[in-house]
Amino acid sequence: MDIQQEQKYSAAERQAGGRYMRELFGSIAVYIVLLVASVTYGPAMDFGFLKTAVLATPVIGFFLMIWAVARQVGRMDEYQRIVMLETFTLAAAVTAGVTFTYGFLESAGYPRLSMFFVWGVMGASWLVIGLFRRWVMDR
Repeated sequence: MDIQQEQKYSAAERQAGGRYMRELFGSIAVYIVLLVASVTYGPAMDFGFLKTAVLATPVIGFFLMIWAVARQVGRMDEYQRIVMLETFTLAAAVTAGVTFTYGFLESAGYPRLSMFFVWGVMGASWLVIGLFRRWVMDR
């Protein structure tokens, strides 16, 4: 007896997912290249507009990441958008809790952290919550 496994995602969803991955990982590649160039050449430059511009260039890759996410949200149906919004909301709440708590710990003598820490917490929270929700929905 040949049992055929049911496809969980339509061809259009798989195609949109592939486009999203190409756009997202392409923007991440741009970010990494600009980041390496920025931290390699920027600090040694004389203070001024050019140094500021060179040190800020990785933001171009970050804006490309936002563009990729916005395009993917535009490709989603209403249900997928709600799931994404809920996941992002939970990640924002986790980030707020972690950073708020750490603010009190800084008052107790813990080292001050860079604002880059906030994005790291947000990105990690979004990833972990998203993977967990997908695992639960696919069960």
